Amino acid sequence: MSRRPFQVMAKPTGARCNLDCRYCYYRSKADLYSGELLRMPTAVLTEYLSQVIASDRSGRPTFVWQGGEPTLAGMGFFRQAFLLAERLAQPGQRVAHSFQTNGTLLNDSWCKLLKSYDVLLGISVDGPRSLHDTYRVDSGGKPSFDRVMRGVGLARNHGLRFNVLCTVNATNAEHSLEVYRFLRDTCGARFLQFIPIVERSAATTAPGTQVTDRSVGPEQWGRFLVEVFDEWVRHDVGKVFVQTFEAAFAAWIGSPSPLCVFARTCGDALALEHNGDVYSCDHFVDRRHLLGNILEDRLCDLASCGAQQRFGEAKLTALPQTCLDCDVRFACHGECPKNRFISATDSTGPLNYLCNGYRHFFHHIDGSMRLMTRLRRSGMPAGDVMQVFRRAPRNDPCPCGSGRKAKHCHGS
Repeated sequence: MSRRPFQVMAKPTGARCNLDCRYCYYRSKADLYSGELLRMPTAVLTEYLSQVIASDRSGRPTFVWQGGEPTLAGMGFFRQAFLLAERLAQPGQRVAHSFQTNGTLLNDSWCKLLKSYDVLLGISVDGPRSLHDTYRVDSGGKPSFDRVMRGVGLARNHGLRFNVLCTVNATNAEHSLEVYRFLRDTCGARFLQFIPIVERSAATTAPGTQVTDRSVGPEQWGRFLVEVFDEWVRHDVGKVFVQTFEAAFAAWIGSPSPLCVFARTCGDALALEHNGDVYSCDHFVDRRHLLGNILEDRLCDLASCGAQQRFGEAKLTALPQTCLDCDVRFACHGECPKNRFISATDSTGPLNYLCNGYRHFFHHIDGSMRLMTRLRRSGMPAGDVMQVFRRAPRNDPCPCGSGRKAKHCHGS
């Protein structure tokens, strides 16, 4: 059996969280473990750390801590985890950790611990107060913005490496530049992830196309990306790293996507629950996609097993002809399978709900990406594209090659 590189998103507290974000897709996973203590025991923790380290071939075994809310596991748990990982590391390996949190429980002690192990921190922020608090509330319905921003301030004060994850929903999608500038300027984030909220409606009793009113619309998502890109390409290339834009650039220069949703196939990002259960992906945590348990199976075997290989390949083999013929397939590859539920006219497979938005976005950035590719291949920084756009006279054709006047293109 061939071995394939993989990563694991570990859930040390399962789906347990101190917030009750209205669009959260993971809170319901607690029902799979009803009555259990949602906290990873030492035996599972030790197996997770040792198996990742044993399977690593890069010299940089990386541990990804998510939730639910991982801080609920307690500082004692993570002191043990970080120290044990260092002790288990083999000669020549340098352990890395990333930690995704809502930021509300961070304090000086947490930040000192994370800083001492150079943990990459991800904090979830959906924009300014009125936009963030629309859906990101606690179990009592109280807003979380002030607590989150306190956490962001602590991370900055302690010099932590951090990025911001922003979910794009039906509300904040209408305020693209306000959101982007807030994350960039007020939060001080230099690494940004924008995640579209696509929620299937609970009223849908059979496969269909209904989504909740919190979900971002396809065209709305495309406009959001375009408007943020136009700001970024004029002012922030090389200074602010937006995950979707970095993945797009990789596609244009012919490199593998750093983002799984845009890869040709998937299946390399496993989800590890608190009790050691391993699932195909954290968007497919259900009994159908349960691969095994690390107390009985090796992670490397689960990552390469037939069921997981079929799961990963299905992203490609289930593409409808519409996608196979699409001129931006090289950049999109049908995006995430969880969003494929729109009936395709060619009936060979469902289309991605966000398809129209992505097509609009990738067509819009084509000229800019071609220009950035030429810059890179000539040995110049891709960031030089900003100077090109700034020099373009407003009534001349835009230098991106779109054929539009510069004043009508790329945020002029």
